[in-house]
Amino acid sequence: MKISYNKLWKLLIDKKMNKQDLAKLTKISAATMAKLGKGENVNTEILLRICTVLNCDIANIMEIEKL
Repeated sequence: MKISYNKLWKLLIDKKMNKQDLAKLTKISAATMAKLGKGENVNTEILLRICTVLNCDIANIMEIEKL
């Protein structure tokens, strides 16, 4: 199984935000943004910060894909 953050990228488009806006608002490092972009694991604290800023549930920003 693999993590996908495609829902996050779609949500950013809907909210007329870009990745840099998200990084600034959530104080996420460039390295963590790169991990998100590659679909790699990130700390749950980071995911919760994203959900707080975007006012959404964790299921709205990520999903698990079967390989």
